[in-house]
Amino acid sequence: MIRFLSSLSLVLVLTVMSFAADKDVPKSIAKWQGDMDKFAKKDQENPVKPGGVVFVGSSSIRMWDLDKSFPKLQAVNRGFGGSRLEDSVYYADRIILPYKPRTVVVYAGDNDVAAEYTPQQIHEDFREFVATIREELPQTKILYIAVKPSLKRWNLIQEVRETNKLIAQECAQTENCEFIDIDAPMLGEDGKPRPELFKDDGLHMTDEGYAIWTKQLEPHLKD
Repeated sequence: MIRFLSSLSLVLVLTVMSFAADKDVPKSIAKWQGDMDKFAKKDQENPVKPGGVVFVGSSSIRMWDLDKSFPKLQAVNRGFGGSRLEDSVYYADRIILPYKPRTVVVYAGDNDVAAEYTPQQIHEDFREFVATIREELPQTKILYIAVKPSLKRWNLIQEVRETNKLIAQECAQTENCEFIDIDAPMLGEDGKPRPELFKDDGLHMTDEGYAIWTKQLEPHLKD
């Protein structure tokens, strides 16, 4: 009887601990569990080989046809729409680290700015992202694509550029970490975002927009 009660107590303790752990995960992060489950299923059906290039971040990554842009690249798309930089940090142990990539391409920060995160907060999240990758994959190159100027969020361009400035400086001081500047190529002669680069929502990109990103990124993907 005593042994039974002891076992029951242990089960209850573990259950409470598990429940507490689940509650510790912010709702803003936990909501991506469905996306993580889909990625896990993909990994089971088609295991990712080490040494490739993992693309991670928000919808601009998720909607990118990587096979079309980089047909010779072993590219793995792990973008999940609406996500912020902190989400890629939290889920790195599921969608980056297990693949042991030679390069990680990250685009996140766009939704962070829209959610009124300060440039300093986003910069700190980027530093945490780099530290998370470096801890297990010290030789992996990290490429950060600048937060893009867009029609929809043009009113936030000052915050966007301050964020980009801080992260560019961080990359310059960090070994094997490079900042991909896509600001100027996406602007017209009037200094504003080129309409043809965006879909009707003024935020997500057309093929022409992705062509610019591909051109800016390609030189950095060479070994």
